Amino acid sequence: MSEKRDVDMVTMSIIDSTMTAICREMGITLMRTSYSTIFNEALDFTCALASPEGEMIAQAEFCPSMIGGVPLLVRSCVLEIPLDEWEPGDVVVHNDPYRGGLHCPEHTLIQPVFVDGELMAFAMTIGHLVEIGGMVPGAFAGEATEIFQEGIRVPPVFIKKRGEDVEEVWKLLLANVRTPRFNYGDLRALIAGTDVGQRQLAAMIAKYGKDVFWKNTADLLDYSESRMRAEIAAIPDGKYTFSDEVEDDGIENRPYTIKVAVHINGEEAVVDYTGTSSQAKGPINATLGVSYSAAYNGMLHVTDESIPTNSGCFRPIRVVSPPGTLLNVDYPAPEVGGNTETHCKIAGAVIGALSPAMPDRTMAAEGATHTNFVFGGTDKDSGEAFVCYAIELSGWGGRSFADGNDATDSINGNCRVIPVEVFETRFPMQCESYIMVEDSGGAGKFRGGLSTQRTLKCLDTAITGSQMSDRHHNRAWGLYGGQSGGTAGTWHMAANTVEWRTIDDAFNKVSPSKWSNVTIAPGDRIRFQTPGGGGWGAPSERPQQRVREDLAEDYISARHAREVYGLEGAGDD
Repeated sequence: MSEKRDVDMVTMSIIDSTMTAICREMGITLMRTSYSTIFNEALDFTCALASPEGEMIAQAEFCPSMIGGVPLLVRSCVLEIPLDEWEPGDVVVHNDPYRGGLHCPEHTLIQPVFVDGELMAFAMTIGHLVEIGGMVPGAFAGEATEIFQEGIRVPPVFIKKRGEDVEEVWKLLLANVRTPRFNYGDLRALIAGTDVGQRQLAAMIAKYGKDVFWKNTADLLDYSESRMRAEIAAIPDGKYTFSDEVEDDGIENRPYTIKVAVHINGEEAVVDYTGTSSQAKGPINATLGVSYSAAYNGMLHVTDESIPTNSGCFRPIRVVSPPGTLLNVDYPAPEVGGNTETHCKIAGAVIGALSPAMPDRTMAAEGATHTNFVFGGTDKDSGEAFVCYAIELSGWGGRSFADGNDATDSINGNCRVIPVEVFETRFPMQCESYIMVEDSGGAGKFRGGLSTQRTLKCLDTAITGSQMSDRHHNRAWGLYGGQSGGTAGTWHMAANTVEWRTIDDAFNKVSPSKWSNVTIAPGDRIRFQTPGGGGWGAPSERPQQRVREDLAEDYISARHAREVYGLEGAGDD
C-alpha cells in the first residue's frame, strides 16, 4: 500500500458509489442499443473505469471473467499506444489474446477521459461479439488447432480518432465476419457505453475537482487492498492444494489437469499453477489474463463481498503460471475455450483448495461449463446470414448453510439465458422442452443445484453448429462427504427417426463436448443437458423433511430418496 494519509471516508464512498453507478449506466446503454441477443438478453459484457496507469478503479456487476483482465488490457494498450498519443474523442478497439486479451470474441473498447486537457482515466467496455470470422459461425471452434482458426485478431488500434470514425478500421473489421450488420450494431453499442462513461466521469470530476478525484481514487484502491489483506490474514498460514480436470480438448481424447496451490503467508496469497498440464492442441488453453482473472475470481468468492471491487483487491494476490502450460498458453495455440470452460475450473480449484481452511465460505463444485452452443445459417426470407451464441445454465455447489443454486450460469459468467420466446423469434429453431433435471444435484446435507435440459428442433433452415462444453464424463465434485453432481450431455436425433445419439457417435467426432461444423438439417433435433452441482456434507445428515420437500418438487426421484437419502415410504417412481 502507499503511505498512510488522512482518508475522508464519506467523500471516498460517494466517489466510489458514483463511479459504480456510471459503470451500471454504461451497461444499460450497451444492453439497450446492441443488436445481438448475447448482449441485450444474456448480458455477456462488463463495464469499467481505469486509471491511466491501468488500475481498475470501478466496475459494475456484469461478467466476472472480464474484471480481472482489465488492468492487463489497459497496460497492454498503453504499451502500444503511449499515453501522449491519446486525444479527446479517441476510442481504441482491441481483442488480441496474445496482447493481454482474454479470448478473441471479447472486444475491448477504451475511451480516454480528459478534463481541461488532462488525461484523468479510461472508460471501457468489454463485450463478447458473437461472430468474428474463423472456421465456424460463432467463434467457438471446438476443433481449432491454432489461433488463426478462431477468428480475427485486432491489436490495439483507433476505431475513432478525435470523435470521428476511422473508416479503414471499420472496413477491415466488418469485411472479416459473416454478420457485418450485427457486428456494426454491437460495436456501436460498445462505443456508446464508453461515451456514457466518458461523459459522466468527466462531469463528476468537474464537480468535485481533479485533486479530490485523484486523492479519493487512490484512497479507494488502498482501502480495498487493506480490506483484502485483512481477509487473507484471517486464513491460517499454509499451503492449500487442489486439482481438477478438463475432460478433453476436442482434438485428443484425454484429460488435462489443473493444479492449484494457494500459499497463505500473513496478509498475502500466492496462487501457483505449477504442475498443470502442458498446453493442449485444442482450444481449451487459457491466456495469462484468464489465469489472473480466475485466481482473483476464486479469491473474491471466499472473501467479504462488501469490499469495493477494484485493482486494490488484487494487490495482495500474486499469480504464478509457468509458460507453455494450459494456464499460460504460448502463441499461436488456440484458446477460445480457456475463458469459458477453463476459467471456471481454475476459480473452482482455488475455492476447493481453500475449503479446509474456510469451510463456511467455500462451496462444492458448480457445473463449470456454459455449454456454449453456436450456430449460423442464412435467413430464407432476407438472404442475410445469422449467427447465435446460446449458453445453458447448470447447478452450483452446495454450501455449509444452503443447497446449491439451481439453473445458474457458471461462476465466471453471471449471464442470463436467452428467453425461449426471443430465441424462437430470432432464429429458425423451436424449443420443444426446457426442464430442470431430476437427481442431477449431488446428494449431500446440502445438495448440489439442479442442472437443465433443453430440446431444440431445427425448423425450415439448415444450420451449422459447434459446441464448447465439458463435464460430459467428469462430474462436479462434492465437499465434506457430499456426492458429485450429474453429468452433462449433447444428443442429436435425425429427422424422421426416434433415436438419440451423442454427437461424437452421430458425427464421428473425437469429443462429445467440443466439436465444430455439424450440419443440423430441418426436422433434426438437438438436446443439451448441463451438469449438476456437487453436494456438501454427507447425504445421511440431510433432514428427512428436506428430502420429502425435494421429492414433492420432483427435484429427486423416489428411488434417489430411498437409496441415497434413506427415506422410508418414498413410494415408486
